[in-house]
Amino acid sequence: MNTILESLKQFWYFTGFANATWQNIAMILIGVLFITIAIKKGWEPLLLVPIGFGMIIGNIPMFPGLNIGVYEDGSVLNTLYQGVKQGWYPPLIFLGIGAMTDFSALISQPRLLLIGAAAQTGIFGAYLLALLLGFDPNQAGAIGIIGGADGPTAIFLSSKLAPDLMGAIAVSAYSYMALVPVIQRPIMLALTTKKERLIRMPAPRQVSQKEKIIFPVVGFLLTAFIVPSGLPLLGMLFFGNLLKESGVTRRLAETARGPLIDVVTTLIGLTVGASTQADKFLTGNSLKIFLLGLLSFVIATTVGVLFVKFWNLFLKGDRKINPLIGNAGVSAVPDSARVSEIVGREFDPDNHLLMHAMGPNVAGVIGSAVAAGILLGFLG
Repeated sequence: MNTILESLKQFWYFTGFANATWQNIAMILIGVLFITIAIKKGWEPLLLVPIGFGMIIGNIPMFPGLNIGVYEDGSVLNTLYQGVKQGWYPPLIFLGIGAMTDFSALISQPRLLLIGAAAQTGIFGAYLLALLLGFDPNQAGAIGIIGGADGPTAIFLSSKLAPDLMGAIAVSAYSYMALVPVIQRPIMLALTTKKERLIRMPAPRQVSQKEKIIFPVVGFLLTAFIVPSGLPLLGMLFFGNLLKESGVTRRLAETARGPLIDVVTTLIGLTVGASTQADKFLTGNSLKIFLLGLLSFVIATTVGVLFVKFWNLFLKGDRKINPLIGNAGVSAVPDSARVSEIVGREFDPDNHLLMHAMGPNVAGVIGSAVAAGILLGFLG
């Protein structure tokens, strides 16, 4: 009888019930919340479902020494996590993004590149705020990139500059990407007048296939020569776009924007979620990072809209730009461009802004990668 009781007692010590803390339960509930929001609201389900379930996986209480946790060398989760920790996954995602992105809106209206550049102010604004809150320069740089609303870029930069903060930074970046409609709409309405919201822009010109093929090559050379440290992200982004536009590598392009990006997105979401172990995630720094992430996103959206309003002071007639596309300067493609379209049609159902908003939106993708390269070059 004693032997049986001892065996049961030993079994109990190995269960999650015996090793659970309130922090584990809190993180599991947050994971369930992410999954619920993704399913019921439809907010970035391809990201929030893997991240939410990863949070649950990473916070199952376990007996120390089982060698199955994400931070235990040699475990399956740790092996998969190396793609995040070493920065392998983000460039592969950028390859897929490039293969599914149409840069026509930017090629036809190159001036919209300036909106994407202006919106990157959020990154450097958050960097300065992080320094004021006591983070060291490397940590501040990694936190600031959240303002670009680009999860893969945030993971790539934090893996190089502040790996200890990567879980909080990645979850913050993806969370705010999912909340794009909620955060941006009130800012856009507060900063624009009804007259400005009704501005109609002429249809962009048709872009030739030759221009589409030349763009990724020229775009890569210009950006990579300016910021060589952004090579992994910029190179894969423009390479993926060349696969799409060349017309002779359809199979490669379809693989990059289909099965490859789906697999990598699943792995990056699951392992980032699993990295949010309660003992490493529930800290004062994590709360500061979430606050700074929100502020950086607000700054980026605000500057994008205000930049267009200021620019319009020097433009006449149909050259004026609807400031509702200023929010699209962040790189949450195509969600922020859709917000421009939806808000614009609330005031004029026949005013379609999506084709114009995609210009600064794809410029924001390039801009966030360039900003990451600048921060990596100075701080890395």
